[in-house]
Amino acid sequence: MRSGPKRTRLPEDPAKKIVPAGKAAKLFSRLRGKGKRIVFTNGCFDILHAGHARYLRKAAALGDVLVVGVNGDASVRRLKGEGRPVQAEADRAYLLASLSCVSCVVIFREDTPAALIERVIPHVLVKGGDWKGKDIVGSGFVRERGGSVRTIRFLAGRSTTAILRRAASISGSSEGRKERGRSPSGS
Repeated sequence: MRSGPKRTRLPEDPAKKIVPAGKAAKLFSRLRGKGKRIVFTNGCFDILHAGHARYLRKAAALGDVLVVGVNGDASVRRLKGEGRPVQAEADRAYLLASLSCVSCVVIFREDTPAALIERVIPHVLVKGGDWKGKDIVGSGFVRERGGSVRTIRFLAGRSTTAILRRAASISGSSEGRKERGRSPSGS
């Protein structure tokens, strides 16, 4: 007989939380009809980190349903440059959908989420604190429909760019040590 905690069944497959952009309007209209308060945020979410997790949990607390718009791969490349995204859109969407605070994930191909926001029609539009005082895409649309726009402060020192820089410096340091430690024969 096995001791320890009893095994429970696996949670629902996160892939079921990934909604095709074309089906967003119908789904969110149905949720609004049920009285659900819809919160929307978006981003690249290239390397999921603690700052993202904290931000998404706080965004989810602002309503009943948290919808995360994720930039598609070509969009990330246009915004962030060659070499990005580090992870494919399907992987980024799956990781986000795996978080319990995230209700739905929608991949969008445009450089901004404006068209997606117009399909979702959120009650609350949320962006990170770095957007405070800036023109947040979709804010006028959301406010015109009686919604609100919020910013959430970032967890200091956490960003995909910072993680990639640290990884590059670590990689560069270890490569330099390897080169210095090699014998003249290259063995």
